[in-house]
Amino acid sequence: MSRSYPTRAVTLALPLLAACSAPSPRPPEQPAAAPTAAAPAPPAAPAVSAGDARLPYPATARQPVTNEYHGTRVVDDYQWLEDGSSPDVQRWIDEQNRLTRGYLDALPARGALRARIQEILSATSANYFSLHEAGGQIFALKAQPPKQQPSLVVLRSATDPATERTLVDPEIIDPKGHTTIDWFVPSRDGKKIAVSMSEGGTENGTVRVYDVATGKETGDTVPYANSGTAGGSLAWSGDGKGFYFTRHPHPGERPPADMGFFQQIYFHKLGTPEKEDRYSFGKDFPRIAEVELTTSESGKLVHASVQNGDGGEYWHYLLDASGKWTRFADLPDKILRARFGADDRLYLLSRKDAPRGKVVRLSPNRLDLAKAEVVVPEGEAVIQDFLPTKARLYVQELLGGPSQVRAFDLKGKALGEVPVPPISSVRQLVRAAGDDVLFRSISYTEPAAWYAYSARDGKVTKTALAMTAPVSYADVEVSREMCTSKDGTKVPVNIVRRKDTPLDGTAPALLTGYGGYGLSISPGFNPLWRLWFDQGGVLAVANLRGGGEFGEAWHRGGNLLNKQNVFDDFAACATHLIGRRYTGPARLAIMGGSNGGLLMGAQLTQRPEMYRAVVSHVGVYDMLRVELTPNGAFNVTEFGTVKDPAQFQALHAYSPYHRVADGTAYPATLFLTGANDARVDPFHSRKMAARMQAATSGAAPILLRASGSTGHGRGTPLSEKIEQETDVFSFLFQQLGLDFPPSNGEGAPR
Repeated sequence: MSRSYPTRAVTLALPLLAACSAPSPRPPEQPAAAPTAAAPAPPAAPAVSAGDARLPYPATARQPVTNEYHGTRVVDDYQWLEDGSSPDVQRWIDEQNRLTRGYLDALPARGALRARIQEILSATSANYFSLHEAGGQIFALKAQPPKQQPSLVVLRSATDPATERTLVDPEIIDPKGHTTIDWFVPSRDGKKIAVSMSEGGTENGTVRVYDVATGKETGDTVPYANSGTAGGSLAWSGDGKGFYFTRHPHPGERPPADMGFFQQIYFHKLGTPEKEDRYSFGKDFPRIAEVELTTSESGKLVHASVQNGDGGEYWHYLLDASGKWTRFADLPDKILRARFGADDRLYLLSRKDAPRGKVVRLSPNRLDLAKAEVVVPEGEAVIQDFLPTKARLYVQELLGGPSQVRAFDLKGKALGEVPVPPISSVRQLVRAAGDDVLFRSISYTEPAAWYAYSARDGKVTKTALAMTAPVSYADVEVSREMCTSKDGTKVPVNIVRRKDTPLDGTAPALLTGYGGYGLSISPGFNPLWRLWFDQGGVLAVANLRGGGEFGEAWHRGGNLLNKQNVFDDFAACATHLIGRRYTGPARLAIMGGSNGGLLMGAQLTQRPEMYRAVVSHVGVYDMLRVELTPNGAFNVTEFGTVKDPAQFQALHAYSPYHRVADGTAYPATLFLTGANDARVDPFHSRKMAARMQAATSGAAPILLRASGSTGHGRGTPLSEKIEQETDVFSFLFQQLGLDFPPSNGEGAPR
């Protein structure tokens, strides 16, 4: 559930909330654009009134199963819904989808909202992301409406878009738009490029190799190099004649219940069949290992970062020129990541005795952390990432959410800040010529753009790789306020609203958060927010414990036995919005996804009276059985395990599925899930919807939207994204009593 953001920062692009994941060399995001065709319609459903009458929920059988944990007996009435391959479960899903479609399709604003959403996204300009420099060229993923999926392009520089060529267009490979690029890695000389692609949101990636000059495939393919559970990575050899890659078990190699190896490092020599790929390292890795590979500047060394599940603990290994792997950092050393400098020295982000991070340097000829040199000591800001160049070290930092970038020489002398846009998120730093760098910045009111920083004169220039927004946010302002959580902790909440929005408690508000895995919620832009602001809506983004906004202590304050702090923080932010009269309980909606879906489930069951509507994407709800799923095992280091008595007690105490109470009037709730989700098993949404439908005493709808052709979010075709966006906006507008178009014209109410 937590892989895909290389700088450990999540940019919220609400709504739809992007599925959140943890660090890897994969693209940080796949921005939305307009669809070219409507998604296939579900089976016809009878129209259902969107009024106050209780919906006719499908009959759901109760089949009690009792599980015992450390002397505590727990009855589960809907465990039978876990088997997604069961015909009975499929029939139940179809019935739920018919009910949901009948409700959503009957909403009066849906048609107009869909037209406007498609109009906005169709006018969105190209978005370039996941840049890599190799061989004097820039490689990037490019999302360009009306294409269903981003393409892989190459150009001479970020300032020369006229040289752009498309190398891989997934829509040529799959005209239906269900194939997506997971990640790509160019060879050091930029002559070859390895591309992982998967289908249907599964993230089960196969690597194909392309010749950059011709754009043709070499014929080299490596299946099972990426998955939605353990991710995937690749590093080219120095001579470009092959690459090391993460090999996952092939079908039939190990039974699913086996807890032996899951991801190992193999080597593929170009021009040879997959069956000749040779094992390199990793037989002793735990099953929950997540590996990231990089090659040194000289091509002589390969670094492997091995995360122990999703909890932010890492081992680090180095492959030398003789072919020997050496471990130089263990879990207690708290080394989060490593980067090679121009001279092959290793720069390391360490949180050993530095919870906000420090950068140390290590010689590959003397892999002794006790002898590592501190280049950048711990400061007030949290170090998120860094980039060594020929004579400089750039450090990307967080100040509780927004970013800053500082420059140092290689001896650690401060050279000043890089002038990044204010209250923005720096999403990636990329080497350019010499000590110049490129960085991608995005804010709540400005779309993503790539900027070039000149080390010689300290100037920043916006490049041609910049999005233009189809809507203006000139009338929108951003403020940052502090809420007081249950235990007295101060929690930031970022509030985005039109400047003329009255503070009288009547405005509709949407509050979101995440709070997990040390991932930091950073400023993000979505042109569809214009629909919300035009209704006088307030958008609030909470920086909760469990994230990394204030360093490792902030993360540890919201994981394992401390997870309840996350839910208390979020409730405090909701209380703050009401107390400051940004909104009232009758007009407050909340939304989250993945681990943020768990947050939504906790709010539903702990504070149901506080919210009018809840939208939860691909969430985790049954905390007692999550670790039994393939990806659930990776989350044990973040959530805990039922095998430990104390952790079981904590999990059971907040598990949303187990906290649903009969006779409670729950708020209107929309659960969204995808059948191909490898990160959060869709059974969580099925069971939670069934339990809440049976328990609620109110008339507010409890709906399940279960897609049969998508996953956790990555790789979703744009035609399906537009339908999801339309359903979410339609649901929220209906529940909060909003008209569309606004009753007194664009920009109303005033």
